[in-house]
Amino acid sequence: MKIIMEMLSYPFLVRAFVAGILVSLCAALLGVSLVLKQYSMIGDGLSHVSYGALSIAVACGIAPLKLSIPVVILAAFCLLRMTQNGAVKSDAAIAAMSASALAIGVSVTALTTGITTDVCSYMFGSILAMTREDVVLSVALSVIVLLLFIFCYHKIFAVTFDEDFARATGVKVNAFTTLIAILTAVTIVLGMQMMGAMLISSLVIFPALTSMRLFKSFRAVVISSGVLAVACFCIGMIVSYQLSTPAGASIVLVNLAAFLLFFGIQIIKGKVAKRRA
Repeated sequence: MKIIMEMLSYPFLVRAFVAGILVSLCAALLGVSLVLKQYSMIGDGLSHVSYGALSIAVACGIAPLKLSIPVVILAAFCLLRMTQNGAVKSDAAIAAMSASALAIGVSVTALTTGITTDVCSYMFGSILAMTREDVVLSVALSVIVLLLFIFCYHKIFAVTFDEDFARATGVKVNAFTTLIAILTAVTIVLGMQMMGAMLISSLVIFPALTSMRLFKSFRAVVISSGVLAVACFCIGMIVSYQLSTPAGASIVLVNLAAFLLFFGIQIIKGKVAKRRA
């Protein structure tokens, strides 16, 4: 408790906790659907698109989030349309868009401002990069994402597991699939300053994969993912503060440790079940 109280005495850490907890929760909830629909790498692709947009924003003197959010949403929409129409397979489309956006970002940076601290913070993450305005925007958009996820929970569940059945029951599959992509795009952009383009996709993938080691129902996995994401974020921040390691990397390593722990428990449970049988 002393460590936590000491951390909360710093305004920039308070901002990081507030924004980070909400973004981690949003990423974890959406990650369950993305992993089950085999769109796990969309977070990585969109994070690179966000980096490209942020680089252009910094070069042009535009507020980074105001430019990157609409650009990443548009990229998510285009990516979804390409894969749904069968023009390009999802993994190939994500890889092509990811590499292209990253190349654009690096080129724009090299030709204008150079590799500055501002750009590097978006590439690798920095809690110091979060301003009060960024936190307010992150909280507002995160709350909207959470409310939409809760309100559309049953539709998202149906679309995630069986699109044909959902369509037969009157669910607008394309609309809700697009909604998932848009919410993911917003979450990725919001988490960029904390985690960086290289690590933000871990917030989407790890909690879902970890929860699936022990839980089988969609609801249980969603709840477990949310709890794990928040817990791993807070522990990662404490580790970062104590060891003076990068916050993003520390959070990812804590998520990795949780995954290995749950994986080990799954193996033990499997062996116990076989012995009883």
